[in-house]
Amino acid sequence: MTAIAESPVTSPGKRLDMLELEITGKCQLTCTHCLSESSPTADHGVMTAADWRSVIIDAAALGIPTVQIIGGEPTVHPHWEEFAELALSLGREVEIYSNLYRVRAQWWPLFERKGVTLGTSYYSDRADEHDRITGRSGSYARTRANIREALARGISLRVGMVDVLPGQRVAEGRAELEAMGVRRIKTDRVRAVGRAMLPGQAPSLDELCGHCTHGRAAVLPNGDLTGCVLSRNFPVGNVRERSLAQLLWSTEWDRLVERIPMPRRKGAVCGVCGVCQPNDSEGCDPSNQACDPTD
Repeated sequence: MTAIAESPVTSPGKRLDMLELEITGKCQLTCTHCLSESSPTADHGVMTAADWRSVIIDAAALGIPTVQIIGGEPTVHPHWEEFAELALSLGREVEIYSNLYRVRAQWWPLFERKGVTLGTSYYSDRADEHDRITGRSGSYARTRANIREALARGISLRVGMVDVLPGQRVAEGRAELEAMGVRRIKTDRVRAVGRAMLPGQAPSLDELCGHCTHGRAAVLPNGDLTGCVLSRNFPVGNVRERSLAQLLWSTEWDRLVERIPMPRRKGAVCGVCGVCQPNDSEGCDPSNQACDPTD
């Protein structure tokens, strides 16, 4: 393992539990609610492999314990394995959030590594409904088969479910996952970001569950730093122009933090009216870690 000197405890990175790296906009699927509007025709963005390596090294130096590799579909990026290996070598934990539509045989040993967590999305116990949401015939069968393979290999796995369609079989899908042996499942409503925004609807921080900036941040394919992948429309700067540390110490970051309310938690009681605050959700899609008000 490569040794790296972390910044003092006062560094902004010490306030972050995770840095989400959205390394590509390309994906085999075209999910109807996709926050990044990813698709097979999208690209990897302007961030080079060297840019991403610098961000990972900076994150480790800041003491950020976990790096999440997400997309789009991260495994279609030609350097995703290199990024994961670099983060692990620097003592970081790594979460790879994949649609599990295609898993090459040589990837399984990396998923099995100590410090690696695998995440995915699931929508229904019916193939037609799942595939309708993802826009790709056969996605249900492939994702389901690879979930089973991950479980058989003892890989740490989390699954996020989003209620997208009226009458969607979310509960039945969750029951199916539990029957397969999945123990870490979160559900969420659709967030009006990306393709989920209605015509004429403007981006709004009201769509966030409250965890963006509070414990996490995200770097997008164009290099923008945001509070999380869901707050992509509210960047504070670009890591190709200023370092990660400089951006996290900036007044722009502080202003964004102030604009995002602290997340509500189960059983939390309002200090003003004494009324129990409701949960926004069990956890935002797609990263599952990105917004989790019940943790």
